[in-house]
Amino acid sequence: MTTRTPPRPVTQDDYDQVRELHAQDLSRNEIGRRIRRSGKTVSEIAAELGLTFDRSGTRAATEARKDDARAKRARLSVALLDDAERLRQQLWKEAKAFNFGGKDNTYNEVTLDEPTFADKLKIMQATGIAVDKAVRLDEYDADPGIDAAKSMLGALAAGLGAAYDQLNRTEPDASS
Repeated sequence: MTTRTPPRPVTQDDYDQVRELHAQDLSRNEIGRRIRRSGKTVSEIAAELGLTFDRSGTRAATEARKDDARAKRARLSVALLDDAERLRQQLWKEAKAFNFGGKDNTYNEVTLDEPTFADKLKIMQATGIAVDKAVRLDEYDADPGIDAAKSMLGALAAGLGAAYDQLNRTEPDASS
């Protein structure tokens, strides 16, 4: 069983330093590093002093990181599609089949007009995986409202079609 050391009591010096460093527009975490206190303790001291930390810089930095990640996913998606295209082209190119074997571990090779069926299957599987991953990356960054809008428009079109059919239905002649 490990024994925890009791927390160091917060002193007036801590309050003074938080006030002074906050006035220098330092972040909560930077103040904590400088006075050797946790961010939680700094936040509690600041709250008692009526001080707040501007989070707009944090929000902007977070948005910038999200934008960078979206751009990386977009580049990766394009690269995966390029890979899929190069893989697919191999289906129709010459292929070299080779083998090491025998008691003397000899090397044999033969050039085929195109890959074997088993190799074509593996190429198509790899191509499909690359395309699937590219599509998944694109879906990750897609606007979630688009699917809802498509669904709503589909339902609206179906409803309009049903109303049109109902309006244009011929009524049986009352004289018959």
